Amino acid sequence: MLSFIARRALQTIPVIFGVTLATFLLSQIIPGDPTDILLGPGASEEARAQLRQALGLDRSAVGQYLLYLQNLVQGDFGQSLTFSKPVSEVLASRMMNTALLAFAAIVLASVLGVAAGTFAALKPGSLRDRALTVVVLFLNSMPSFWLGLLLILAFGLQLRLLPVSGMTSGDGGLVNLLAHMLLPTLTLAAWSLAAIARMTRSSLLDVIGSDYVRTARSRGIGEWRIVFFHALPNAMPAVITVIGMQMGFLLSGAVMTETVFSWPGIGLAMYQAISTRDIPLIQGGILLLAVAFVLINFTIDILYAYFNPKIKLA
Repeated sequence: MLSFIARRALQTIPVIFGVTLATFLLSQIIPGDPTDILLGPGASEEARAQLRQALGLDRSAVGQYLLYLQNLVQGDFGQSLTFSKPVSEVLASRMMNTALLAFAAIVLASVLGVAAGTFAALKPGSLRDRALTVVVLFLNSMPSFWLGLLLILAFGLQLRLLPVSGMTSGDGGLVNLLAHMLLPTLTLAAWSLAAIARMTRSSLLDVIGSDYVRTARSRGIGEWRIVFFHALPNAMPAVITVIGMQMGFLLSGAVMTETVFSWPGIGLAMYQAISTRDIPLIQGGILLLAVAFVLINFTIDILYAYFNPKIKLA
């Protein structure tokens, strides 16, 4: 197991290096001049040249990338042009907000997805199974921003039951926070819920059709006991893999959801950075989300190997 973990850890190094390279190359093709944002369009060429030299923009592309790597190793993500403070401070102040929203969404999607997939798999081809198929297709086809706008229209503007923007209001408090979280959590969890439900149903149907399940039934063991104590645990490795993948997708999908609901997380900060061509913040945000995605997949690989010992030899 330790050798498996070591191999997986070594495999993450070139991936993270590739992410830094891709992030840098994307920043190079973004139109606009950072000096226009910092100094304004009416600045003199001398002031622009001095600022380019201070930012390292007067170097070649290779020199800029090496400087970028050197700063990353030192923990320096640069200065945000939008917020006028270090990128690390901007990301650190918003990281927990994004993590809270993503965690709530994956918990909701996992619980409801596994429950719905199990419920449908118990009677394949039934009305409830067909209904789940329709709901999954609907959720998979629906853009998150459109679902968010529909929820805002229904629960915020028409029924006036829930707040539609921000993280807290008034005196704050846990109840106030949960009320603000509900709509963005539902929006962010919708697509993942559909994927988890579909995988749970498929995996459970494969396990239910196996010989040892038929043997358990012939011994008179109850159907619910067979499902929850025999079939579902053996169907979980594939479901865990999907849940892990969805956790990474939720972090990237938070950009759109946080923008729609004005949730003060990394996604909203990145949207503002893209709007103002804040290249250091764009680079830092993409790198942080990519590293988080890699680490989540690394953790899921270890869990998958734990639940399925055969994978340890791979």
